[in-house]
Amino acid sequence: MVEAYWTAAEARDWTAFGAALAEDVVYELPQSRERIHGKDRYLRFNEEYPGDWHARVERIVVDAEGRQAAARTEFTVAGDQPGGPPEQMDAIHFFTFDAKGLIAGVTDFWPESYEPPAGREHLVERY
Repeated sequence: MVEAYWTAAEARDWTAFGAALAEDVVYELPQSRERIHGKDRYLRFNEEYPGDWHARVERIVVDAEGRQAAARTEFTVAGDQPGGPPEQMDAIHFFTFDAKGLIAGVTDFWPESYEPPAGREHLVERY
């Protein structure tokens, strides 16, 4: 399921991405102290996410019961200046699954804490 999630995200196939998610999925970003509740909000968050980014999955590890997984990804984001070098960063993601095997929780850990960009207050709560 995690592989399907990342494949759909990279392809910007939001229908396939949503098919991997439980209706009551919770997405958390500890570095920016943001949380999103629910599939519709999380889908919209991703659909509206700005910039030209790409994710390459380095590794996925699933626990023996298949209830939790972790993934390490390398992200590339186009530079701010035309023709400028892209920014690369690694991230670690923790997933939990519901009884149907859908993704019920995602926690992303990025290299540094940051203040979230303006414009997504309608989707997230801060903690």
